Formats: sequence, structure tokens, C-alpha cells
Amino acid sequence: MTGDPTGMLSAARARARLRALSIEDRGTLAWQLMEHGERAESCPQALLLLALGGCAGWFNEAVIDAWLSRFAAVSEGQSPDPADDPWPQGRAAVWRARAILAPVPGGTIDQTCDWPDVARFLQRTWAINDRDELIRMLLWLSGQGHRYGWDLDYRRVRRMTTAERLKWRAGLGENEAYGRVLLQFVVRNETPEWAAWDWLRLIDLAWAGWLMGWLDEPEATDFAVHGLDLLQQRYDDWHGVLSAWQRGAGLFEGRDLTGAGDDAGELLLHGRHTPWQGAPASLATEDMLVASRARIRHWRSGARHWMLAIAGVRDPDLLYRQGIAVSADDQRRQDARQYLQNTLDWWPEEGVSAVARYWQPGQAHHLNQLASDATHHALPGVTTPFGRLPRELLDGRRHLADCRDHAATIVMAERFGFQLAMLEDAEVGESEAQLALQRSFAGVLSRFYATPERLLQAWLAWEQVLPEAPEESLADDLEWHLNDPGSLFHWLEYLTGEWREPGPRPTLEQFTALSLAGPLNTPNWGLPMEQHNTQHGELRDWLDSHYGIANASGLREFLDFLSEAGDRQEYQITYAPYTLNRPRLQEEIAIMETGLCSEEEQVHLDRLRRVRDNDQQCNDLDMAAWDIAQLADLSAAGRQLGWLDEASMNLYLERALALAGQHYGDWTSYARGLYAGYSFFMMGVPERPRFLEELGNALMMWLCGTPPLAGPWASLDFPGASARHWPPLHVDVLSQDRSILH
Repeated sequence: MTGDPTGMLSAARARARLRALSIEDRGTLAWQLMEHGERAESCPQALLLLALGGCAGWFNEAVIDAWLSRFAAVSEGQSPDPADDPWPQGRAAVWRARAILAPVPGGTIDQTCDWPDVARFLQRTWAINDRDELIRMLLWLSGQGHRYGWDLDYRRVRRMTTAERLKWRAGLGENEAYGRVLLQFVVRNETPEWAAWDWLRLIDLAWAGWLMGWLDEPEATDFAVHGLDLLQQRYDDWHGVLSAWQRGAGLFEGRDLTGAGDDAGELLLHGRHTPWQGAPASLATEDMLVASRARIRHWRSGARHWMLAIAGVRDPDLLYRQGIAVSADDQRRQDARQYLQNTLDWWPEEGVSAVARYWQPGQAHHLNQLASDATHHALPGVTTPFGRLPRELLDGRRHLADCRDHAATIVMAERFGFQLAMLEDAEVGESEAQLALQRSFAGVLSRFYATPERLLQAWLAWEQVLPEAPEESLADDLEWHLNDPGSLFHWLEYLTGEWREPGPRPTLEQFTALSLAGPLNTPNWGLPMEQHNTQHGELRDWLDSHYGIANASGLREFLDFLSEAGDRQEYQITYAPYTLNRPRLQEEIAIMETGLCSEEEQVHLDRLRRVRDNDQQCNDLDMAAWDIAQLADLSAAGRQLGWLDEASMNLYLERALALAGQHYGDWTSYARGLYAGYSFFMMGVPERPRFLEELGNALMMWLCGTPPLAGPWASLDFPGASARHWPPLHVDVLSQDRSILH
């Protein structure tokens, strides 16, 4: 070719000729040049296409010269000179990675010749219509993508039997083809590696965003470099990238592409003119990587992304919300509000700050203490006055020591993070209050876990010790986040400086006093707060029906009664004397059995019979625990109703602690007294045997600390007793009201 080839035809005629050859953009033309430039006999065709590209204005002079030099070398049977490089250079070199989708020639970008239908592609293929949606999708591809679901499916399918695999595939419905390909990979032990499918498409979308004008050059390049950054952390060479891409494409399309011949792949890996020269890591400088990492962290900065990361493990759809916040759709808004009301019993009228009551530091303290005691073989015994732990519960105890180095804050934080996410989706207002909770949440996790890896390792360790139903275990998800370099966890902004917890943190004495209520109620893992919800009304009804208490003064009077006399005094005055005069007891019972009894008389008769039979050792055991447990339980209820302020609640809790220390020396004797008192003072109802069995089982689990979240007695020193627990080596424990030397 002699002379200037760009003057052969007008730009319009050149483009028409290219369209006639089914070449609509520069990427397609670059493929043709690569293919025809492979062999000397086809170089004339390559030269013609190059001339048309030049006439069309698609290639500048430097790119044309580079291709001409390359074709000349091939025609003469020589290898092209690396110095004659027609592909992007410098910062733009990162776009070479996009070549599997369409090679990006060197020179300036131009949507009209690089990707004429890019807008339609984004809308139809990705449902992306603006910059915000694009950024969220870019962050999703880097942080989760399709690989997340595929990785988890592969791991779980490998554990299935043949019958289970067939059932799994049949349940996929319209995704059955995907299941068939995945099963083929599993059967032949194919490497479960397909992350390149996400990260190369990340680079492709960044290019599309630049062409659309939604991203400027630094933004687009930084996103592309991020994709390359992730690729180079997973793959050493382009062969690994291409193999992973093919597996991912096969799963996405529902057909196995790993064994099929791939001309494009061969051309990229082994072609004379491939843009994939050198290793993937060679396409970006260290400065570019630093700038890209800073920008990606900026897009994920702020406490909100901590909430998304934590909640996204249980609800992966939340990871679509990275970057710029987006309003929830009507269905998700409705689901979130139902969750807050039906599951949490939280109502907008309470205000966002009321959600702080679901922050439960006592739970973390309890778990950390169990792990430390397990390390020193100091867990309580497995045989109690109420039975011996079943064998299936003993296995979990053996693994508690595995968590000794992992702060358990993440156990309660996982649920709280999900609750914060539901609060955001419910769109109940008070955005500043929500942001304050998110900041507190992120601050606590930043304090207790020095790195994302430490956080995930702690979460995984506790998840394996505190299993839910096997199908609900998060262990696979957590291992995925640990191992995937793109996971949001590895890109969170750690918060420094002052911090405060999202909710009140009880002292160790407060927590111990609240725990005196035992299994009469669900454990108080946090400090009770005033509530204005459904439970508020239920508590009032319960106090009225069971105790005849209708207001704050009535509650205080009854708490004072429990502190000073309680049911224990009634036993001592009314029933204990009968133990010294058995004939008189028999006579009293006989007299009452011969006549009709009122409800009150029937209660008295039932108790006389229990004294006669020494039922549950009521005559031998101190039943003050029954009063103490009620004192602690009703003090918490009074605080939740707003009938007691925190100072008043603490006063009654201190009385409960003092009484417990006066009457008992350990949790076992306290539990026996509580069981005996519960049995003795219970009304004669048909459900009595079932109620007693349930309480006995609960007391057994509270005493043994198994399952770990049954109740906290096993981790607490009994009031007034000498310390017997080994302090954990980290700071994730409740503080003492006063200094205690261990």
C-alpha cells in the first residue's frame, strides 16, 4: 500500500463499506485485523480493512502505522516488532483486558465508532438507565456478581448424594440448564473458578459508562483497574483468566463451553497481534492501583456499608445497594415494615432510637466467657438435678474453645445489622437517627476486629459453634467472603476515634441481677428500656391478670413485698409448721377434701398436699429463689413499661442480688429453690406436668450453658460467691461496677 490510505474514500463511504462487511464498530474491525493479520496470505485483506478504518476516521495515524509495520513483518515471514503496538498505551492499557468482549484499539474514544448501541445494550442487558444504577452494578459485579451463587451452589452440590443432586436440579425450573452444567463440573471435579466472568464484565461496563458520559475518564479507568486488580489477585496469566471466563459464560448460558474450540480465545492467547501480552498485572502501574483502591473505598465509605456487608451475608440481595443509596420498591418497603412490626415488635411511633433495645452486649460477654472457660476445661458439669445433657448437645460444647480468640460481638451484631437494614428499607424517616445508629454499629465492629479477615474469622468460628438448622447455616457464605478479594468486607472503611455502642451496655452486676429471673422469661441480654409497642400492652395485661397490678405504684408495692417477705414468708407462716405436726396436716387435708372448696381453698388444699408429699422437696429447700426470680423479672418489666426509671430498676435489682447471696451459694442450689418454689406456688392447672418438665429442661440448659444461648448462668459468678471463671484475653466483656481482682 503506497500513499496515504485515509484519502482513498470519504468517511461516509468508508463506513458504508464497513457496514456492508458487518463491521459496525472499531472493536469488530480490530478482531478482523487480528484474524487476517495472522497469515501472510490474508494480509492484503487486513490492509484493505485498515484503509477503510482509516478513511472512516476510526484509526489515527499512529495506530495505522503500527498495524502497517506489523502486517509488513508478517508478509515477510517475520514476527512483528513489539514496539509497533496498535493497542492502548499508558493509563489506557487497562482496556486491553476487555478484549474478550471487544478489543479496544488505541487512540481516542468515540461512542459512534466504538459502541454505537451502547445505550440500548445497557438498558436491555443490564436494566441500567443512569449513572447511579451503573455504579451500583459495577460495585455489585466486583463485590458479589454471579460467582457468589455459583460458588455456593458448587460447594453444596458436592456434599449432596446423587438423589439429592437430581432433586436439586429438578427444582431449578427455568434454570435447569445451568444446573446441568454445574453438575457436569462437579462430576468431573472441574475447578470451581469463574470469577473472571464478573470482573471482565466489570471492565466492560466501566468502558460503557465512559462512552455514555456517565463516568469521566478517571472514574472509568479506576473501575477498570479495580477489575484488573481483582483479576491479578486470582490469576497469574491470561490462560487462567480465559478458562475462568469460559466456565462462567457456560454457567450463564447453560451450556458447557470448556471443551469447545474458542477461536477468539486462541487468538487472544496465542495470536501474533493479541492485546493480551504479558501478565494481567502488567496493564496497570502501582500508582493506578493505589488510585483505584482509594476510589472504590470511597464509593463504599461510611457506616452504611458496614450495615450492608453484615446484613448482606444473610440477605445477599442487599449487596445490590452498594454505592449510592436507592429507595426500596413497594414490596421491599412493605416486607421491611412487616418485619419490624411482626418480628421485632417495633413501631414508628416509638422512634428510631428505640431500636437500640435490640443491642444485646450481655450475649457477647456470655459467649466469650464460655469460650474462655472451655479453653481451661472449666465449663460446668453436664449432670444437673434436672437431668443430664443429651448427647447431641454435648458436641457443641467441645468446640467452644475454638472461639477463645474471637470476640463474640459479631454474633449479636449480625442480627442488629440486619435490623438496621430493614429500618432503612422501611423508610420510616429520622435519617439522622438511623445514620447515628449505623455509625455506632460500625464503630463497635471497627474496635473489636482489627481487620475484615478477623471479623469474618470470628463470625465463622461462632457460626460453627452456634448452628441453626443446617440449611440456614451461614458458614459457606462466610468462607466465600473470606476468600473472595472483591467481597465488600475487604473494602470497608475502618472508623477511628471516639465511638459509642448503639444501645446501653449493662454492667456485669446488672446483667447478673437480670439473669436471676432465669427461664421464667427469655434472657435479658441487654439493659431493659421503656417500650411503646405490642409487648407494652401484653405486659400490662399480664401484670393485671397474674398479680392484680394496674399501675406503677402497685408494681412498686409488690416489688417491695417480694423484697421483704414474698411467697417464702407465706410458706414459713402457713405451711412450714405442718412439717412438725404431720397428724394435724393429715387432719386438715381430710377436712378440706370432704367439702366443696372455693378456688382459694382449692389452692390451699393443693399446697397442703405438696407439703404432705414433700413435693419437689419443698419442705427441705429454700424457696426464696421463687421470690428473687420474680423480683428480677418484674423489675425488668416495670422498666419496659416506663413504670420504673433506670435508677429505680437498679435499686430493686440490687435487692435481688443481695437476697440471692443471702440465701444461696451457687446457681445449682438457686435453680433447685426456683424449681421447688415454682412447683409449690403454681395453681393446680391441667398443664402442670408439662410446665414443670419444660422448666426443668430449661434449668438444666441454663446451668450447663448448653446450647450456649439458652441462658447466661454458666458464664456468671453467683452473687456473693468467689470468682471461678477465666477472664477472656480480649476486651469484649461487660465491666464491673467495682474492681474485682481475679
